[in-house]
Amino acid sequence: MSKTKLEYIWLDGYSPTQNLRSKTLIKEDFSGELVDCPMWNFDGSSTKQAEGGSSDCLIKPVALFDDPCRDNSYLVMTEVLNPDGTPHVSNARALIDDDDNDFWFGFEQEYFLWDNKTNKPLGFPADDDNRTYELDNQDDIKIPTQGQYYCSVGGSNTFGRDTAEIHLDQCLEAGINVEGINAEVAPGQWEFQIFAEGAKNAGDQVWVARYLAERNAEGDGLTINWHPKPIKGDWNGSGMHVNFSNCDMRTKGDEEVFHEICIAFSENIKRHIDVYGEDNDQRLTGDHETQSINEFSYGVSDRGASIRIPISTVEDGWVGRLEDRRPSSNADPYKVVAAVIKTTKESV
Repeated sequence: MSKTKLEYIWLDGYSPTQNLRSKTLIKEDFSGELVDCPMWNFDGSSTKQAEGGSSDCLIKPVALFDDPCRDNSYLVMTEVLNPDGTPHVSNARALIDDDDNDFWFGFEQEYFLWDNKTNKPLGFPADDDNRTYELDNQDDIKIPTQGQYYCSVGGSNTFGRDTAEIHLDQCLEAGINVEGINAEVAPGQWEFQIFAEGAKNAGDQVWVARYLAERNAEGDGLTINWHPKPIKGDWNGSGMHVNFSNCDMRTKGDEEVFHEICIAFSENIKRHIDVYGEDNDQRLTGDHETQSINEFSYGVSDRGASIRIPISTVEDGWVGRLEDRRPSSNADPYKVVAAVIKTTKESV
């Protein structure tokens, strides 16, 4: 009999920012289909999802990916259920009430490669290094600050390319619809982009891509830092911009459709900010290509707006997408898409 490794992945009960968890199940004669992945369980008392006296939580398989890191292995994205089969309070995937593929999503996931030895972003100097960066509005800068690292090339500007490239290959091998990567505006900061049709599918793909990023970084002595503003001072934070469209946006060619959606978003600021990530106020300051967390604006090709209307949408005759630039790098994509769908539908 052949034996297959199934790596079950779930989100724990830490709040407001959940962590990824996983464990391996060995399955004989696995068919390679999601339907053949059994329901499993874990100790919820160790993940802030149950009390010790009644600690079993269920994990229900919801998406299956090839595992690029191990032979004869699959990645199984799951959602957490209570023992009676109802969604656990930590299960944000269950909040999504629309998954008919009318909504399409494109996530731009930024993150920092964090050096475990220096406890700084990869490429930032160690404490005993005679180089200095601007960490908190210092004046003694010996090398340029933000500007030369975005989409950079060369050893003095680019840090962690091998790690980012390996992650890209892993996502492709897993069957995740990753559309690209690029170095971002700070040393050690990177971005990958994922497109998916269907809200739950989009969330599944982002979470599994995050899982692969974290697992890949383990072998390089690095940590993936998802915090939206891990470096203070004159540096951009990390976001997870969400591009979205529904059928009307993709087909009607009506400018008013886009304005009505943006107006609906302006009337529901709290709904979105509440799920757009912990410590997002440190990033959404009104500077560094952001709008203030307390304000709302939208505009064509405006990267300082809450919602950017891409110039391609206008040039294509008001057919296309919108980009909400407010979600932070540590936001839960399930919660983000649920809020986007709800508000967009209210604009009709």
